[in-house]
Amino acid sequence: ILMLGKNLKDVSSDAVLCANYMKEKLKKYYKLYYDKICMHEFVLSGDIQKQKGVSTLQIAKRLMDSSFHPPTVYFPLIVHEAIMIEPTESENKEVLDRFIDEMIKIAKEVEENPQSFENYPQKTPVKRADETLAARHLDIKYDFSNK
Repeated sequence: ILMLGKNLKDVSSDAVLCANYMKEKLKKYYKLYYDKICMHEFVLSGDIQKQKGVSTLQIAKRLMDSSFHPPTVYFPLIVHEAIMIEPTESENKEVLDRFIDEMIKIAKEVEENPQSFENYPQKTPVKRADETLAARHLDIKYDFSNK
């Protein structure tokens, strides 16, 4: 806050502008339960894609293959198959448009080939993780001896 000083209001306004811009571009492809002006974030639903057999988690994994950090999924809990998108106000329009284009591409891919989502992610160091096994057998040890 101190670093931004007088520009804090501009940064906040940019965050709201970015979120509303993205929401308007994506609401045609994903369900939007709350279609109103948003603040710095908005929540889509993967309900349309879920009806085709592709979960929100699978959409997130597909985004990782496109070198995007996936948005928060399954939160807030009041939106089924929630995809909470909170664009970083420091990203330029080109980056926002690349993300929008990728989300649209994913929605179209669900329509054309939903079975392909069973194989994502393919380009990340860890491929298809078994979430159930990972949750039941946590391995969260960190070795400090190399420091």
